[in-house]
Amino acid sequence: MLYWLLYLKLFHYFPPFRIFRYLTFRTAFASLTALFTGLIVGPIVIRRLREFQISQYIREEGPQAHQKKAGTPTMGGLLIAISILVPTLLWADLSNPFVWIAVFSTVAFAAIGFTDDYLKVVHRRNLGLTARAKLGYQVAASVAIAIALIALEHHQEYSTRLMVPFVKQIHPDLVIQRLLGDPHLWPLAFLPFVAFVVLVIVGSSNAVNLTDGLDGLAIGCTVIAAGALAVLTYLSGHATFATYLELQRMPQIGELTIFCGAMVGSSIGFLWYNAHPAEVFMGDVGSLALGGAIGTVAVMIKQELLLPFIGGVFVIEALSVILQVGSYKLRKKRIFKMAPIHHHFELLGWSESKVIVRFWIASLVFALFALTTLKLR
Repeated sequence: MLYWLLYLKLFHYFPPFRIFRYLTFRTAFASLTALFTGLIVGPIVIRRLREFQISQYIREEGPQAHQKKAGTPTMGGLLIAISILVPTLLWADLSNPFVWIAVFSTVAFAAIGFTDDYLKVVHRRNLGLTARAKLGYQVAASVAIAIALIALEHHQEYSTRLMVPFVKQIHPDLVIQRLLGDPHLWPLAFLPFVAFVVLVIVGSSNAVNLTDGLDGLAIGCTVIAAGALAVLTYLSGHATFATYLELQRMPQIGELTIFCGAMVGSSIGFLWYNAHPAEVFMGDVGSLALGGAIGTVAVMIKQELLLPFIGGVFVIEALSVILQVGSYKLRKKRIFKMAPIHHHFELLGWSESKVIVRFWIASLVFALFALTTLKLR
């Protein structure tokens, strides 16, 4: 909105407004707008959540130290969503379709999380949407995103080919080309691509959701992951850098840097209130929205296979749950004292703050490694 007003409309009358055409400038302002939106609106949101008695219910089988957190306001993810969407709409070029896909992803997954959190509050216990219903809604939103990307691929604004880390020459296409000639079969040609997009976005959304178990853990890791995505997005949209690093050149994708910058600023602003001891929890409305946004951006910038490194801690948390459940069902034995794995370390005697900071450090190492792979191709 401000891009349209200050640059496209007023630039000819006031030449200094040309600065608003620069992506780096608008990304910096989007990050600051998101940060200050979170800091200013945060106390208002927390106060309203307390007034409506929207508080967190702590499961009894978890670490007993967490029982004192019962009653802490939840659904603070509404603050995160607002702090991402407002700066994006203010500073991004709203004629860019990739921006709207990112906005749709954030809103759709936030709505799923909001429904889940609302049901928990209404029922006054830690049970919201059923696992099947939640997964179904996530799959539906991901399919819609995949269809939008297929439409952009038809107009040659997007590619369904994969970028494989460490390998320059291999770019497998997720569309079955030989089926495209038959109008009756061509929808099947896109089935592998749709399935892959669903796997990435739904997996990312649930991985962040599983990580959100300690004060500031998930949001701190999100700051790092979103920062890495901002760098990758900028490089993918920059002609010189994309050519030098042998990335898929997609001119319009660079505008997503503003969205990623807003995610960084929003996450830092929320961390101000979510740091241990937390004044508010993000709830599913925040974790699902952030995870969905991260997965969607990774798909759009063609870094899906690099996402496990960018969000390494999220992947480890999700794998710990999968391994724990699988082991118990097959062998009736647990691998960890408790899953997700951050609870395992708590039960080993680590303090909550130590687990959080060490996981942040691990997240930073993973993100830096992901960025180094840009040259190791």
